[in-house]
Amino acid sequence: MTRLFVYGTLKTGHENHHYLAGQRRLGPASTAEGYTLFSLGDYPGMVRSAEPGRQVLGELWEVDPACLAALDELEGVAEGLYERVAVALQPPYVGVPAETYLYLRSLAGRRELGRSWPA
Repeated sequence: MTRLFVYGTLKTGHENHHYLAGQRRLGPASTAEGYTLFSLGDYPGMVRSAEPGRQVLGELWEVDPACLAALDELEGVAEGLYERVAVALQPPYVGVPAETYLYLRSLAGRRELGRSWPA
């Protein structure tokens, strides 16, 4: 099982949440400092941020290998849209190994959202 931090359309109540059907929600979570969100239209992209105090709010899930493979496809990992990487989280998940998806393409003309989506 992989612990996965989600922050956009995979969150509870949003359009791609059904991809997490049958998986285990661990609860609300927040990244450690070093991340921010940008609007990519109908969904957000998380990127690393050098500005102090930047963190992202979302949910932490435990997902099985089949679900993770489907999510990698949804997120365009093979096409270089997102990459799945390790992410550090705030309490109560400090030290808990987790992964998330970071956006890899240009942010030119994109609006920064900050900590949460939807804004």
